[in-house]
Amino acid sequence: MEDKHFVYVLWSKEFSRKYVGMTEDTENRLKEHNSGKTVSTKAFIPWKIIYTENFETRAQARVREKYFKTAAGRKFLKEKLSLQN
Repeated sequence: MEDKHFVYVLWSKEFSRKYVGMTEDTENRLKEHNSGKTVSTKAFIPWKIIYTENFETRAQARVREKYFKTAAGRKFLKEKLSLQN
């Protein structure tokens, strides 16, 4: 089975903010974020994808997305990506 579920991290350099989400199509999802269609991110446009992980199932991706939103997950991303946030 082909991996088609992604967890992604967006970075807004202008606002020094990151956002974690999941999708089946990272390119399209980034376009949605940068067009202002996503309420939680539209105030911090422009965004760029700085990290992705892929999974076979939506459930696996959801678990990883939730992890990235915990203190341990934020620490992992900070160390992995060297972000100051």
